[in-house]
Amino acid sequence: MSGSLWVGGDEGQDTLPFIPRQRLPRLPEDDPLAELALRLEDLIAAAVHPDEIAAIIESDGMSDAQIRAVYGHPDSFSLAEELYGRVERRYPEPPAPPAEPWHAHLGSCLLRGLVFALPGLAYVLGAPLLSGPRTALGLPAGTIPLLAGAVTGWVWNQSLSHRAHSWLSLADRPAAVRALRLGAPLGAALSSLAALAATGPGELPAAAFAAGQCCYLAAATALLVLGRERPLFWALLPLTLGVVPGLPSFVGPVLLVVSLTAAVTLAVLTLRGEAAGPGPRGAVSPRIAASVPYGLFGLGAGVLVLYAALGDIFRHGSAGTVAGPSAVALTLSMGPAEWLLHRFRAESLAGLRTTSSARGFRGSVAATVTVCIGAYLLILAGLAEAGTRLWPDAPALSGLRLATLLLIGAVLWTGLLLQSFGAAPGAALVCCTAAVAQTLALLLGAPPPTGLVVSGTAAALLAMLVCVLVGRATAHRP
Repeated sequence: MSGSLWVGGDEGQDTLPFIPRQRLPRLPEDDPLAELALRLEDLIAAAVHPDEIAAIIESDGMSDAQIRAVYGHPDSFSLAEELYGRVERRYPEPPAPPAEPWHAHLGSCLLRGLVFALPGLAYVLGAPLLSGPRTALGLPAGTIPLLAGAVTGWVWNQSLSHRAHSWLSLADRPAAVRALRLGAPLGAALSSLAALAATGPGELPAAAFAAGQCCYLAAATALLVLGRERPLFWALLPLTLGVVPGLPSFVGPVLLVVSLTAAVTLAVLTLRGEAAGPGPRGAVSPRIAASVPYGLFGLGAGVLVLYAALGDIFRHGSAGTVAGPSAVALTLSMGPAEWLLHRFRAESLAGLRTTSSARGFRGSVAATVTVCIGAYLLILAGLAEAGTRLWPDAPALSGLRLATLLLIGAVLWTGLLLQSFGAAPGAALVCCTAAVAQTLALLLGAPPPTGLVVSGTAAALLAMLVCVLVGRATAHRP
């Protein structure tokens, strides 16, 4: 892939990547100067001045006395000029452009977006398990166990995913597999216990659904970290049959069990099939504390996404719509968001190579990030409008609801951008603060525009952090 051309020697032996050349004509074997020119030909051909050849001759250990005796020249400089005139100039090929570390295929990112969104159909299929009277908070029955299990699972699995990726970045895949083997089942158990602890009277079916959700989140985390998006997509595909009209009521729970069983089985087989032996010698274990901010960001972002979904719950009146059009639009948009994030990092590296001033680089990066986040928000708005039109009995997409959704999307994208630069603590602090403020606003019965203010403030703070970070050229170096 380097574009180098083999020059002389046996195949597989590393040589300098010179342009193909013509050999010197064969001279009498008793001509020591011709033999020296042939032996040092590659180095002589690349020299731009005879003094470079003189330095090579001296580094070869030849003294002036040896040069006079063997080659008939008074010193190394005279010999170098003779060799410089004998060999035609040939210079190395320019180096190949560096490998693109942020290259990502759009199809792969869109597939991940589908994998993120398809589990939302589980809430539609499991609606009979989530039916019942409203709770004291005004939420449909079964909502609290679902939220408790989902939030706990998000925090745990986000931290686990970061830790496993940290091992992968150190080229220690066995350690990443060991972390997933231990962490995924433990996370499923802890989040299921959280859901059970939040279960009220008559909500056992909802608790069972929440436990299945927790097991799926753990399995999906392991599969996504190890790059098994496609098998996970096929495991989730049976859920799409649930949207076929006229199906008997028992089909929904059956499809849920089929997809859950397929996803968990795939995760178990994948983790068993991966080698989990010792990793590279001398590898430094990443700190567990380094994964905590990523888990907290998952908590804050998850609560904000749930806020968008709770708006749909209150409008539709059923916990089965926890994956309403707003939440589905956000999860589907994560695929394009991931691709745009990779494009921004790639374009910023290109700008680092092409701009010659700090001011020009800042301008280039500012324009790129504006285009990327603008494109993401347009995609999110399109998905929200399409989801509202296709979702059964969904109300019209009001200006307030759309603006709040777009601001939450801006928070998610800028937070992910900061995470890609390793600035997870700042993103986690802003998102968790916004989540706490939004939760208090819901509990205190604040008017709907409060969500717009909270999301807008969080988006503005993250945008300022992004401007400070991405304007520094040192932040973009691989």
